[in-house]
Amino acid sequence: MIAVQGLRGAKVAVLGLGRSGLSAALALEAGGATAICWDDNPQARADAQARGLVCHPLGTARDFEQIARLIVSPGIPHLYPAPAQPVLAALEAGVPVDNDIGLFFQSFATGAWQNFDTAPRVVAVTGSNGKSTTSALIHHVLTQAGRPSQLAGNIGRGVLDIDPPQDAGVVVLELSSYQTELARNLTPDIAVFTNLSPDHLDRHGGMGGYFAAKRRLFAEGGPDRAVIGIDEAEGRFLAGQLAEGRGDDRVIRISVQGKLTGPGWHVFSRKGFLSEYRKERQVGSVDLRQIAGLPGVHNHQNACAAYAACRALGLAPKQIETGFHSFAGLPHRSQRIAEKDGVVFVNDSKATNVDAASKALAAFQNIRWICGGLAKDGGLDGLGEGLANVRKAYVIGREAAGFAMGLTVPSEICGTMARAVAQAVAEAEPGDVVLLAPAAASFDQYDNFEQRGDDFGAQVRLFV
Repeated sequence: MIAVQGLRGAKVAVLGLGRSGLSAALALEAGGATAICWDDNPQARADAQARGLVCHPLGTARDFEQIARLIVSPGIPHLYPAPAQPVLAALEAGVPVDNDIGLFFQSFATGAWQNFDTAPRVVAVTGSNGKSTTSALIHHVLTQAGRPSQLAGNIGRGVLDIDPPQDAGVVVLELSSYQTELARNLTPDIAVFTNLSPDHLDRHGGMGGYFAAKRRLFAEGGPDRAVIGIDEAEGRFLAGQLAEGRGDDRVIRISVQGKLTGPGWHVFSRKGFLSEYRKERQVGSVDLRQIAGLPGVHNHQNACAAYAACRALGLAPKQIETGFHSFAGLPHRSQRIAEKDGVVFVNDSKATNVDAASKALAAFQNIRWICGGLAKDGGLDGLGEGLANVRKAYVIGREAAGFAMGLTVPSEICGTMARAVAQAVAEAEPGDVVLLAPAAASFDQYDNFEQRGDDFGAQVRLFV
């Protein structure tokens, strides 16, 4: 556990007692603060009280009279579309609002580091798509190379639940826009921006607010190195803001849309080959085409980002390539789960928006596409050229009929995962790929995208 520093003797309110909130409350107590906790879920409160934590409602400004700070869990809105009532009460009382990420960066460095030969490092990864795979890939490569590494944040463990770092240790954090937007402290050593596409727009008040939330990771703390995907206008703008000039190698630009040139530091992928250029000379390369855990252009972008971060940490190209080859991929992200009679089954339930689904469609041929769910803003116009790979769509979700109307490929309204898989299996031919890439959220039928992907896997197992 990372004990929270700087709040000893203070009362700190914690709103939300899920993974991040509970670990924040315990880390506050470990650092000598008193955590005053609340969650609308009675079971969450009971679990917290069983751990010795105090629970008290946090509904009015009076509840915050003795409170030094309010720690808010990621799922609780603090500004748009409207602040949760406890957040509003804290702001009215003049109490600073923070989250567990802010507490982590406030507390990570300790006096014990004076005995280390090499100070620990933090790599923080954000973006719309690919940040989980990129984070896990960095962690995997470091571990395979013998570097002590921990994976936390929006993936793995809560940030305050990790172990105190070892000499030369690395903490790899996946950070969502919910986390970067609110954290009062953001000081990673290396920050990674994968890409940007519309998502969570109601929570951020539009695309500008969404980008601003991501940008805080780079603007607030000033990382030593920034790895920036420049295939969107926002990434190019961010790289330009951070660099002092064309040759500033503190900014590593990455792309999967073409060769990058110039005197700076570049990592890009073309036709499955990753290349690293510094000062206009190639200094490293990796053939990504045969790496089973990184299929498709979207995963090649993840590979470019992970490669750049690992190079910034001092790893050699061959060490990184070796790690890539042993990476198995993440569940629910272009995950190959079965094959029978020449038909491959791929679970990409994490493709919860149009941009992610488009990249999944572009990664395979002859697709029997299972899609649908709770549609997000913007419609389906961004599915792009990947639709040419779709033989037929099998639409699930409570709004399946409306979703199917937005498609330009042959489709069948199935409603349930069971029927969609059964129909796809019945019609699939050798060489086809049955792909779950919903292009929609899961909450109309499932608690989360993991549950949706697990259901897909369970239905596939009935046939294979």
